[in-house]
Amino acid sequence: MSREYAEKRIREALVTSKGNTHRAQQRIIVEAAQDHKLLLALTQGHLTGVVALWLNRVLTRIGQEQEETPPPEKPQMLDMEPQTFGAEILRALESSSSPMFGQESASVPLRRKQASQSHIDALRQMAGKKKEE
Repeated sequence: MSREYAEKRIREALVTSKGNTHRAQQRIIVEAAQDHKLLLALTQGHLTGVVALWLNRVLTRIGQEQEETPPPEKPQMLDMEPQTFGAEILRALESSSSPMFGQESASVPLRRKQASQSHIDALRQMAGKKKEE
């Protein structure tokens, strides 16, 4: 019955507004504010969604009010050696020869590595072959 009632009132609004949908819509809104039967007929299919929306809004506001409580105080640090903590990191940052993160291969080597004897022999052998040819 409520569906037929809503359709009847909408048809009446369209007739009185001479087919102008915008005016008919405005008229139905005004009438629904005064006629609760029309309001229920229009919103009946959407009532569960509307109620769920409002429940979520209220629950969100309750959660925000609970979060506004001040956090507990941080415990004080025990007497440890704060001067030695991170000293190596600071020394590495101060050094101009330390490699940058992600660019270790592009930086200046920290020390020169000694070539192995097999490497030296291979280089001499290659150099000797070029002279012979």
